[in-house]
Amino acid sequence: MMFLSIKSLTLATLLAVPGFAFTGDVTFYTPGLGACGRLNGAGDLIAAVAAPIYNTFPGATANPNLNPICGKKAKVTYQGKSVTVNIVDKCPGCGATGIDLSPAAFVVLAPQSVGRLKGATWTIL
Repeated sequence: MMFLSIKSLTLATLLAVPGFAFTGDVTFYTPGLGACGRLNGAGDLIAAVAAPIYNTFPGATANPNLNPICGKKAKVTYQGKSVTVNIVDKCPGCGATGIDLSPAAFVVLAPQSVGRLKGATWTIL
């Protein structure tokens, strides 16, 4: 029997594990036309995931509009509160595992005045 350490797993491998929870910062942004080619607004429950996750999602190609992560749901949890969002964009400034939410999604977790939620978890559903 072979065991893999977490260090030997690639991001693409982790993305294929159902229910794998990422830990990272949560921020919010002003939505518009996202990497998935969809137009969204501040009142939509949407998210932009960290660029490394978006770019290495299984089945991703050079055309970001066709990325299989587009339209998937993610559950974001912070201090006992959760929100479910649709993934519609990628976030180049979110580090390796952060997620950027629309204002409507962010305020489910905390007031916008907080600005950044450190240590939140999120899972692609």
